[in-house]
Amino acid sequence: MTLSAPTIDLKPGTPRRRLAGLPIAAAIIGALVAVPTLGMLAHLLQPSGEEWRSMMGTVLPHYLLNTLWLLLGVGAGTAFGGVVTAWLIVMCRFPGRRFFEWALTLPLAVPAYVLAYVYADFLQFAGPVQTALRGLFGWGAGDYWFPDIRSPGGAIVLFSLALYPYVYLLARTAFIEQSVCAIDASRTLGANATESFFRVALPLARPAIAAGVALALMETLADFGAVAYLDVPTFTTGIYRAWFSFGDKVAAAQLAATLLLFALGLLLMERASRASRRFHASTQRFRALPSFPLSGSRAAAATLVCAVPLLFGFALPVLILLRFALLSGDAQWGERYLRLTANSILVAALVALIAVALATVIAYAARGARSRTMHWTARLAGMGYAVPGAVIAVGILAPLALFDNTVDAWMRRVFGISTGLLLTGSIAGIVYACVVRFLAAGMQSIEASLARITPGVDGASRTLGAGPLETLNRIHRPLLQGGLASAALIVFVDTMKELPATLMLRPFNFDTLAVQAYNLTRDERLAEASTAALTIVAVGILPILVLTRAALRARPGHGGG
Repeated sequence: MTLSAPTIDLKPGTPRRRLAGLPIAAAIIGALVAVPTLGMLAHLLQPSGEEWRSMMGTVLPHYLLNTLWLLLGVGAGTAFGGVVTAWLIVMCRFPGRRFFEWALTLPLAVPAYVLAYVYADFLQFAGPVQTALRGLFGWGAGDYWFPDIRSPGGAIVLFSLALYPYVYLLARTAFIEQSVCAIDASRTLGANATESFFRVALPLARPAIAAGVALALMETLADFGAVAYLDVPTFTTGIYRAWFSFGDKVAAAQLAATLLLFALGLLLMERASRASRRFHASTQRFRALPSFPLSGSRAAAATLVCAVPLLFGFALPVLILLRFALLSGDAQWGERYLRLTANSILVAALVALIAVALATVIAYAARGARSRTMHWTARLAGMGYAVPGAVIAVGILAPLALFDNTVDAWMRRVFGISTGLLLTGSIAGIVYACVVRFLAAGMQSIEASLARITPGVDGASRTLGAGPLETLNRIHRPLLQGGLASAALIVFVDTMKELPATLMLRPFNFDTLAVQAYNLTRDERLAEASTAALTIVAVGILPILVLTRAALRARPGHGGG
């Protein structure tokens, strides 16, 4: 792609716009988004209570060990599944490739806690799998070994199935944006196809892969429903136990702050490992990567590799839920579910729109300013993804109440009118919490896309007289289409699945599909909860298909210009 004056279409003598306003806007956004997170960190300075001291010597090491195992296992599982499937889809032609190209994103529509409910019932001793095995072989209790799904290993498998699309989406976009020129150069130097992948394609896609894995790990850190149902004690189960079982909010907040520091350490380690290396291509030529036809056993293996995560991460759990729903679904199906669906879509759409817009401002300001202040603004704004939704909700309640009380007092004093609660107990509170929670999802995708755009593009735009905002709109935005679509997809679907923040901050008589599913599964009414869970999946599939199709059609120009 060649940049020229007609592309920018600026009049001669156009003044160069300064970047001054963008860092200020980013700093304000970062401060608002970081309020609940900083509130949790402030609890580290408070004196520890008896419950915290007891946890330090007993269950805290167990929480730490389980959390580390989950992070290692889920990181490896999502990286392997996402990268391998993305590379096969981009580089190879095999039976079912066009179907898998979009279908591999479908597990994003299934919440991890729904997978836990489904497979815990499906694989338990009295479930259909073990019952069929005992009937087939005549086994009795204790006569055979069967893997325990309610274990750290089971949780790793389920999280990997639910979260690998994060890596697949971003890695696929990164592979598409690479030029065959770099691959050809490695081949002329004697590298075979495997060496070219590991030494050229994989390093160039590293920002996107690291972003996807980071999203999966932060989602794993913040999950409560799946680990609680599978009886795997982690930091999040400890937070809920301290908060709701023992009523010790200080201990819960200190656990949350420790979890937050843990997530921050993961991000800092990943960024430090990159050092000063750059991941955009230096060549000015761009030719799309070719796709190689596979046949025989290789084609069958490629089809199998893509089919396994789709089968166990989407098809099988949906079929099980569908069976439950048809046999004994929720009796309230009808008009109530239309309201629940409308409420869920409203909140998810608002959060996706706001989060992607704010993430773009922060990421672009950090790219242009290149200062430590902007760097830490971006990091603080994105840390909410590693904090459980319930903790963020409680962290938001105090500032919302302060704002409402301040406005109400001023209106009483000046106009003699009481405004009551404006934000507390409103949809605005839910949207605020979810933006704090999922802003990192948008930032990771957008930052990864920006990292693949060479600074030469910015320099060429400035030479032609364009300011930062015009460069963003007319140059970077077309190049970022795939990343923006992926960010919107991830934020929308994550908000559809969000439970704790919605449960605690929703207005009176404002329920969502996630709240309905939780209320039923809490009472072990899994068959009835299947209706709400299926509706979440069905509503989540539509934006996944639309946005995935847009990402597939988008052929962003190469960052090398």
